[in-house]
Amino acid sequence: MFKIFRKNCCGLDVHKTWIYACIGITDANGRTVYKQARFSSFTKGLNELAEWLAKYNCKDVCLESSGKFWIPVFNILEKTCFVTLAHPKYTKPQKGNKTDRKDAKWICDLFMCDMIKPSFIPGLEIRQLRDLMRYRTKLTNMKTSEKNRALNCLTVSNLKLDDVFSDVFGKSSTSIIQYLLEHPGESFDVRPFIHA
Repeated sequence: MFKIFRKNCCGLDVHKTWIYACIGITDANGRTVYKQARFSSFTKGLNELAEWLAKYNCKDVCLESSGKFWIPVFNILEKTCFVTLAHPKYTKPQKGNKTDRKDAKWICDLFMCDMIKPSFIPGLEIRQLRDLMRYRTKLTNMKTSEKNRALNCLTVSNLKLDDVFSDVFGKSSTSIIQYLLEHPGESFDVRPFIHA
């Protein structure tokens, strides 16, 4: 028998649309009683989960980091509970008939006996800043990709503006491109388009 470190804790098996929860409550004699329930992963269901945990005075919660599904659960529960995020390789279930209820109980048992290595989760402000920076990087990469596509179109059209201008997307070269699009095949003097 393993030593019990948490007398009242919960294991969550998180899926895209459902969350299976199992609370393990251990009495003074070492007997553990389990309470199990299933909740929707929508906000209403997550709030119901938080209320259910409060009803049993359960403050310690453990869940697997499965895809992105754990994030909304974590965001709701971190307000009222101490949430531990576990890597799935540390919560592999025992062999046999695998069910979501059994998985939640297994996570609860491992957590109860302090057999789960927690993953580091930074505070809310850092997580929000990370999301913004990732999105900014994504937008920058998209912008670069579109500029490269435009340069390829110019090269294929034999408009080698990148040989003449240091910035093909600067004011002068953009004016020339605009004129070419509005007057295809027409010869013109580029000097009026050059901005110092």
